[in-house]
Amino acid sequence: MYKLGIDVGGTNTDAVLIDENLNVVAAIKNPTSGDIYEGIMGAVDAVLAESGVDRTQITQAMLGTTQCTNAIVERKGLAPIAILRIGAPASVGIPPMVDWAEDIASVAVDHAIIGGGFEFDGKRLAEFDEEACRSFFEGVAGKVGAVAISCVFSTVRNDDELRAAEIAREVLGDDVHVSISSEIGSMGLVERENATILNAALHKVAERFTEGFAKSLEERGIVNAEVYLSQNDGTLMTIEHARQYPILTIACGPTNSIRGASYLSRMDDAIVIDVGGTTTDLGVLSSGFPRESGVAVTIGGVRTNFRMPDVISIGLGGGSIVRQREDGTVTVGPDSVGYEITKRALVFGGDTMTATDIAVRLGMAEVGDASKVANIDEELATKALAAMREMVEEGIDMMKVSNEDIDAILVGGGCIILPTDLAGTAKCVKPEHSGCANAIGSAISKVSGTYEALVDYDVTPREEALANARAAAIEEAVRAGAVRETVEIIDSEDVPLQYYPGHTNRVKVKAAGELVSMA
Repeated sequence: MYKLGIDVGGTNTDAVLIDENLNVVAAIKNPTSGDIYEGIMGAVDAVLAESGVDRTQITQAMLGTTQCTNAIVERKGLAPIAILRIGAPASVGIPPMVDWAEDIASVAVDHAIIGGGFEFDGKRLAEFDEEACRSFFEGVAGKVGAVAISCVFSTVRNDDELRAAEIAREVLGDDVHVSISSEIGSMGLVERENATILNAALHKVAERFTEGFAKSLEERGIVNAEVYLSQNDGTLMTIEHARQYPILTIACGPTNSIRGASYLSRMDDAIVIDVGGTTTDLGVLSSGFPRESGVAVTIGGVRTNFRMPDVISIGLGGGSIVRQREDGTVTVGPDSVGYEITKRALVFGGDTMTATDIAVRLGMAEVGDASKVANIDEELATKALAAMREMVEEGIDMMKVSNEDIDAILVGGGCIILPTDLAGTAKCVKPEHSGCANAIGSAISKVSGTYEALVDYDVTPREEALANARAAAIEEAVRAGAVRETVEIIDSEDVPLQYYPGHTNRVKVKAAGELVSMA
C-alpha cells in the first residue's frame, strides 16, 4: 500500500510515493508550468514512472496546491457572490469590503446589513430580522451561486448565522454554497467577514481542481485512492471539506514543508528554512506542527483573521539572480529566473548568474556543469554567499522568541545554496530527501480539529471549560476523518481578555489524529 504526496511550488511541483512504513519509495521534482494543473499531472506521471509500483496499490493521494492563493492574487476564477451581515444597527458604520480594491470587490453582486447579532457575552444585540434576510436572498436569486454570512460575535453564538444559512438554502436551493463566518475566522468582525467572503468566492475554483485531480488520477490507473487536500495548519482535509472551506488551502505549501522537515529530521521543535527557486520561507516547528500566526494576515490585499502559519518569506532562492555593482558590492535577488532555472542558469548553459551557480562555484553543490562557472571570480562568489547567509540569519532572528540559539532544518530544492553553520542556530541539518520535504509533509500529514470560544470562568470553571474544549476539538478531528483512537491534543491555550468584564478567556484547543489505515 502506498501514499502519493504532491505539493505545488512557484518553481517546482514535487511528488513522492511513501509505503505503509512511511519510507520514501520515489521522489521527483517537476517544473511548475504556466498551467499549474499540467505541472501537477506531470509530477504524478514522473513519480509513477520512477517507482514502477502497482497503481492500484496507491490508497491515499494528498495534494497541496496554490490554486486558491493564485485565484485571489490574480483575481481569476472567483465566483459572483452575495454578502449578508447580521448586526444592524451596531455595525452599519463600516460596510462590507470597505477597504477592498475595486478589481476584487467586484465579486460581490450585492450586500446587505440586517438586524440581529449578539454582545460579547452572548446576549442579544438585536432581534434577528428574518423578513429582511429572506428578502435579500430573494433579490439575488439566479444571480449568485454562493453567499457569505457574517454576524456580530458569531464566534460566541452563531444562532443567527445558522438560521440565515437555512433561509439561504430555502430561497436559493440546496446547491448554493454557504460560507458562515463562525466556521472560518476568529474574533474581529471585519477580518472574519473578509475571510468568509473570499471563501465563498473560491468555491468554484475548489470544485474545479478537486474534481479534475480525482478524475486525472483515475485516468492514470489510480482508482483505489482516497483523495485529500493539504490545509494551512499542517493537516489534511477531505475533498468535501476542501470544497466547503477552500480558503484553508492557502499557505499550505510552507506548512507541508514544516511537517515534512519534522518527519525527515525527527525533530519536533526547530526553525524550518524552506528554500525554493524564488523565495525562502522561514517557519517555526512547535511540537511537530507549524506555529500559528497571532496577527491578522493580508491575502491579495484583503485583511483576514482566519488561521495561518507564522511564516516569513524573503526574496532568496536557487534561481535568485546575482549581480555585482560598480562599487564592488554583490546583491542576490529578489528577482529570480524561477522555473526557467534549467535554461537560464550558467551551470545549465544559460547566461544568467544565479545563487545555484554560486553554490556550485564554491563546491557546495554538484548541479549541472561545474566547468561553466569556473570563471566566476572567487571573491564575487564569496561576497554573494555572505549576502545570502546574512538574509537568512536575519530571518532566523525575526522568528526566534528569545536570544538563545535554536535548532534549524534546511529543506527545499534550493537549500543547496546555504551552509549549515548559520548564526543563531544551535544545530542546523539538511536531512535526506530534504528537496521534497513539502510533498513528504503532504503525504504524512494528520487530520485535525479546532475548537475556539470565549468562556467566563466565573460561570464555567477553568478546568471544566478546558475539558469541554478538548472534547469538542477531538470530535471536530474525528468528524474531519481522523481515527478516534489516535487523536491527541496538540495545542491548548486560554488567554484572559482584560477588556471584558468578569474572568472572560479566549479558549482555543487543537487536536490531530491519523487517517484511516492504508492496510
